Amino acid sequence: MSRRFRLGLVVGKFSPLHCGHEGLIRRAQSACDNLLIVSYSNPELAGYAADRRKAWLASQFPQARRLVVTDELLRETVPTDSEFTTVPENGASAATHRNFCGFLVETFVGTTVDAVFTSEDYGAGFAEHLTRRWSSPVEHVLVDRDRVEFPISGSQVRSDVHAHRNWLSPYVYSTFVQRICLLGGESSGKSVLARAAAERFGTAFVPEYGRELWTAKGGQLGYEDMLAIAKHQVEWEQSAALRAVHSIFCDTSPLTTLFYSLDLFGRADPELQTLALRTYDTYILCATDFEFVQDGTRRDAAFRQRQHDWYREQLANRGVDYLLATGSIEARVDQIAARLVRP
Repeated sequence: MSRRFRLGLVVGKFSPLHCGHEGLIRRAQSACDNLLIVSYSNPELAGYAADRRKAWLASQFPQARRLVVTDELLRETVPTDSEFTTVPENGASAATHRNFCGFLVETFVGTTVDAVFTSEDYGAGFAEHLTRRWSSPVEHVLVDRDRVEFPISGSQVRSDVHAHRNWLSPYVYSTFVQRICLLGGESSGKSVLARAAAERFGTAFVPEYGRELWTAKGGQLGYEDMLAIAKHQVEWEQSAALRAVHSIFCDTSPLTTLFYSLDLFGRADPELQTLALRTYDTYILCATDFEFVQDGTRRDAAFRQRQHDWYREQLANRGVDYLLATGSIEARVDQIAARLVRP
């Protein structure tokens, strides 16, 4: 029977957190009563900031103790005369990093570990160093050293996240998916464009939840529906990102719901106002150069223009750069294709 450990330790940059890391962590979890996962990097690698890594670890390993360390965390937590008050540089000596990890365990957990889990040869020396530091045995458990189960590395994934997306969990990959927000007045081709663009790029689009709720409720929406619509819209975005490739096309955003709340009720819930500040990687504003089509749910061309002008004002006030999509649906998709950065 394999030995069971009281408290195990896994350390890494996790930039990004890929399936190899997850396999290592799950192996450690299976062998330990409790597990501490430590992540730090100095400097942070571009695109892999601490908050992002913290979200990945929380999503994938909610039962583990997680510690994503930054200089800010240390400034807020440890005394100024502590052994470490800043995160060591990535190129610092092995002894420095090993002492830093020991310091973190002592400071944030208040105990010692009895096992470290790695997929690298350095793990044996790491365990020996902690054993000397604590005068207490620390065992090294080597997992998939030859990358047989998970033949991938962080540097490979970073070279092209989208090409290596199968080595990332759906949630982790979803955080790399570009959110494309389409805005436009009624009968400006927004919904058709979202579908057409998603089809062109072979990815997912997010339909407009507000329209579906409007239909379900027979066109009778109340003030309380406004916040619910915005929340559902964001949830649908998150769901679509889990099945997307590179980008998702969002047919509207909470900003649209804010417009209707103000227009219909003259006010907006503070939480809705906050959701309306949600940011996207790219904004597309559909021009009003389509003939206005009355489908029985819309106002009129004058209302469409007023709505369009409101979006322009809002985007300008926020300093948001956007593409004004004009012409036919095909022409608009071509304009989007020229705008987006694709591999």
